[in-house]
Amino acid sequence: MAKLEKIKYQHSLSKDIVASFVVFIVALPLSMGIAIASGVPASRGLVTGIVGGILVGAISGSALQVSGPAAGLAVIVVELVRSNGVEMLGPVILLAGLIQTLAGVFKFGKIFRAISPAVIYGMLAGIGVLIFASQFHVMLKQKPHETGIENLITIPISLFHTFFAADSVNHLMAAAIGVITLIVLLLWDKFKPRSLKLYPGGLIGVLTGTTIANLLHLSIPYVDVPVNLLEVIQIPTTGSLIRLLNPSLLISALAIAFIASAESLLSAAAVDRLHQGSKTDFDRELTAQGFGNIVCGALGVLPMTGVIVRSSVNVKAGATTRLSAILHGVWILLLVVLAPGLLRMIPMSSLSAILVVTGYKLVEVENIRKLKQYGRMPLVIFTATFLGIITTDLLKGVIIGIVLTIMTLIYKISYLNLHLEKDEENRRIHVYIEGTATFIRLPKLASVLEDMPPNTELCVHFDKLLYIDHSCLDWLSMWAEQQQQRGNTVIMHWNNLEKRFRRPFRDLDINIENKQSKRSQPL
Repeated sequence: MAKLEKIKYQHSLSKDIVASFVVFIVALPLSMGIAIASGVPASRGLVTGIVGGILVGAISGSALQVSGPAAGLAVIVVELVRSNGVEMLGPVILLAGLIQTLAGVFKFGKIFRAISPAVIYGMLAGIGVLIFASQFHVMLKQKPHETGIENLITIPISLFHTFFAADSVNHLMAAAIGVITLIVLLLWDKFKPRSLKLYPGGLIGVLTGTTIANLLHLSIPYVDVPVNLLEVIQIPTTGSLIRLLNPSLLISALAIAFIASAESLLSAAAVDRLHQGSKTDFDRELTAQGFGNIVCGALGVLPMTGVIVRSSVNVKAGATTRLSAILHGVWILLLVVLAPGLLRMIPMSSLSAILVVTGYKLVEVENIRKLKQYGRMPLVIFTATFLGIITTDLLKGVIIGIVLTIMTLIYKISYLNLHLEKDEENRRIHVYIEGTATFIRLPKLASVLEDMPPNTELCVHFDKLLYIDHSCLDWLSMWAEQQQQRGNTVIMHWNNLEKRFRRPFRDLDINIENKQSKRSQPL
């Protein structure tokens, strides 16, 4: 028995080690690229990847989820750095991590999972367009603009400048490396050999672009990684922490905490569907993500989330325990410490090309098809969130989506429709009540039902009634008796309502039914 357990352990260990290497080669270019997209040195993204792997991987609530810098936060970080300086990055992330940790401790993890999918999909699509537009300029050795709209509408200008400006040679060389990386990435993902399916197109594309750029000694921008990793650490000062009292910085911290939490927990839920092992403890996962961001904030590097791309690769590569996530962070640390020169050989345009594809993939048409199945309103929320992010900023776009979701919920809760079908020949009126009958809509219910002609048979149908409260129930019983006194015959079709609510509604109008004539039996 002990020998069998030892064999299983060795088999599991070997699987985790192999999976850790696969995740490592996926995470390495993405960590650097997301840092560049966030407006900070690539090394800050690497440090976040190390913390996400070694620290969060050891304590997370999802054993197979892999954490690190995420494209979803790049939009907020770049605006934060642009508006307040890189010295405020650490304090804001530290505060965001504290908010996440407290949310996890107080068991708020499951609340984040209740966010409307329309808002999440709209957020991801908006982020994808912003990343695509900004990194397209970087791939051409151009400087991205401050807003998403500017980046989108100036793409033709950047293309013109690349080909026809006075210094177009340097721009063309950078663009050529970016395009080569892009083509190799797309072709590899489509036609890669089955035996090499675990090796991502991003890595192959970067290796190809790096090899060509270095063989030809091209004079283009390359990744800047310091010899000593400690050089990138920027511990928050007392003055920077005091600046957190600024309302705009508090809002940025809340935005990072909210988006990082939602993305991490949605990723964890997706990972749960990919394997048969133990499922996620969402409160523990939220606490672990918060603790990781506290550490990242204390170091002054990028914020982190659980990342579905790395996590799904981890599962597909055969990982069985959290060891694979931890080891992937160890491999990043060893590479940065022992061979930083290799990283400095990577062209910036190659990393930008990867992010162009990443941004494009975030706009998933399949998500729109899924929302379409649930009616028009989810598509409206998706579109409003998407356009709000592109035209204003990430936080405002998400708020627009959440507000629309709440308004939709309030509408559904308060929606009540009364449809009348009149049979003049038989002096009969069918009343169909749809939606939710609560005290809020009692005035509407009364205004319609009180205006009934005398000597008429009234058949009230509840098949499409979703809910009825005691106020409306009591009023309907009183109304039925009053109509009977006016000479009307009232038939209340409680049957379907009784089955759904498991309550004896029929007792309320038993006297009325006893007085009905033979011609007025329920249809």
